[in-house]
Amino acid sequence: MGRYHAAVCRLCRREKMKLFLKGSRCYTPKCAVEKREYIPGMHGQGRQKLSDYGVQLREKQKVKRIYGVLEKQFKFYFRKATRSKGVTGIALLVTLERRLDNALYRMGVAASRSEARQIVRHGHVWVGGRQVNVPSRQIEVGDAIEIRPTDKMKERFKTLFEQNKDQKTAEWLAIDPAHFKATVKRLPERPDIQMPIQEQLIVELYSK
Repeated sequence: MGRYHAAVCRLCRREKMKLFLKGSRCYTPKCAVEKREYIPGMHGQGRQKLSDYGVQLREKQKVKRIYGVLEKQFKFYFRKATRSKGVTGIALLVTLERRLDNALYRMGVAASRSEARQIVRHGHVWVGGRQVNVPSRQIEVGDAIEIRPTDKMKERFKTLFEQNKDQKTAEWLAIDPAHFKATVKRLPERPDIQMPIQEQLIVELYSK
């Protein structure tokens, strides 16, 4: 599957905000957004005036980069949201929030969503008693998510839980850090997504 492999700090700078793609580094003065508050490229420090289309495109790109999905998959999620009940933009964000890799990130077991994807891919995650290696799997109410690390990885997961317990945990998860477990109490809702996202702009972009 295709994946972005270049410097992720450039993505944050392009969107002019922290997308929290580098884990703990994003909370330090080393964060690229704090060091260089302008977009990358030779013309990055020039004046940037966006059209309405440009504003909508940037919002779509921002959400894609936050959740770490590529264009084809993002369009799939949008089509799915248009077929669901309720507001399309909110349905889109909730679908992205229900990804397994995002749930691990919200648990605090991973410093970033890309690290959460790696944990899933390496076979450390069980959902409902079954091993899962698909990061995009949609979680459901009642799902029991469990991390089964090797002895070598246990200390790292404990450290991550401790570091991230106050930063990314979600109210829709009942988290048991001592046993590397979480249970989905309810599906995520729009107020649970704290990032500054204007989902209506994405709907307008795809509606053209």
